[in-house]
Amino acid sequence: VQLQASGGGLVQSGGSLRLSCAASGLSLDVWTIGWFRQAPGKEREGVACISNDESTVYSDSVKGRFTISRDKRKDTVQLQMNSLNPEDTAVYYCALDPSGWGSIRVYGYELWGRGTLVTVSS
Repeated sequence: VQLQASGGGLVQSGGSLRLSCAASGLSLDVWTIGWFRQAPGKEREGVACISNDESTVYSDSVKGRFTISRDKRKDTVQLQMNSLNPEDTAVYYCALDPSGWGSIRVYGYELWGRGTLVTVSS
């Protein structure tokens, strides 16, 4: 089982995108799910996570601009990204934290799949 991120694309600075994370054969509803990104030449970094109690954590760089949420009907985890800027350009990944701690540290997350590319033009 892997988690699949989708919804990336090219957007102008100040624009918005909505990413979605889904998995086949696994319900995301009971797990802590995190969003991460990796820009060219940089390490992968945590962006946001949502725990099974719906508590959320955001990195300082996206706080107030990005919102993570669950779509329980579709069994997906969304990342609404507003006020995008070129520094948000990266491949975005979602993953699952079996410990449930609700941290956005990369270590401990599993079921990484192929990410989705977000490109923000200036």
